[in-house]
Amino acid sequence: MAKYILKRLAAALISMFVLITLTFFLLHAVPGNPFNPSEQRDIPPKVLENLKAKYGLDLPIWRQYLNYMNRLLHGDLGSSFKKLNYTVNELIFGGFPASAWVGMWTILFSLAVGIPLGIIAALKRGGWMDWCSMIMATIGVSVPTFVFAMLLMYVFAMKLGLLPVYGYGTAMHMIIPVIGLSHSAVSQTTRLMRSSMLEVSRQDYMRTARAKGVPEFMVIAKHGMRNSILPVVTYIGPLVATLLTGSFVIERLFMIPGIGRYFVTAVSERDYSVVLGITIFYGAFMLLCTLIVDIAYAVIDPRVKFTD
Repeated sequence: MAKYILKRLAAALISMFVLITLTFFLLHAVPGNPFNPSEQRDIPPKVLENLKAKYGLDLPIWRQYLNYMNRLLHGDLGSSFKKLNYTVNELIFGGFPASAWVGMWTILFSLAVGIPLGIIAALKRGGWMDWCSMIMATIGVSVPTFVFAMLLMYVFAMKLGLLPVYGYGTAMHMIIPVIGLSHSAVSQTTRLMRSSMLEVSRQDYMRTARAKGVPEFMVIAKHGMRNSILPVVTYIGPLVATLLTGSFVIERLFMIPGIGRYFVTAVSERDYSVVLGITIFYGAFMLLCTLIVDIAYAVIDPRVKFTD
């Protein structure tokens, strides 16, 4: 197992190197610069020259890349070009708690709703509960997250006045963002759980357990759910990374002080350091979650063995 983890970590480091390199050069290839993103404002040439010299943007691109990688090896993600006196490290770790808090509740809500719906749909295959679950799942997959969130905002905040439109800090503020952010995850979890449970329910050990007189609840919980949840575990890995590191659109839409709002603004303003820093943070988190999921496979299903 230790050798397997070391190999995966080595592969993760290579992936991160490729991600950082591609992101760095693609960002610098985009027209504009952090001080004049749209090339529409007239900045005096001398002022622009001094700004570039201050942040090292007057150097050849390969030299900028080497300088950045050197700082990165020391844990320094650089300074924001737009938020003066703020480093990228401060922006990320300042916004991560809000993103993680919303993401954590979204994950719990998605699993608490999606897994039971998938199991019920499989056990009641062809019935009205199955049809309702699949219709909801199809709509959830088809409708973009921001459209569903804006619909919730319009109905429950603007029309009914039951929930606040935007903000962060109380349970009432969390309801619309969490439901809006989780609708796709609930749909995917339901579909995965249903198809996996249908396959598992036809296995011999399920019929044997029922023939022995084991209560149906125990058959589903002990034999069915444990073996059918593996596809959901696979999906949870990237889902956790995506939600805990911030949903860019939802955070921007509901004015949540997370990482997402910085990323959206940084892209439009060509704030290279912030875009790179958040991309690196997200990529590292994604790779870590994927590794944890692979290890969890062996814990959930003893038939899964690590191979060197």
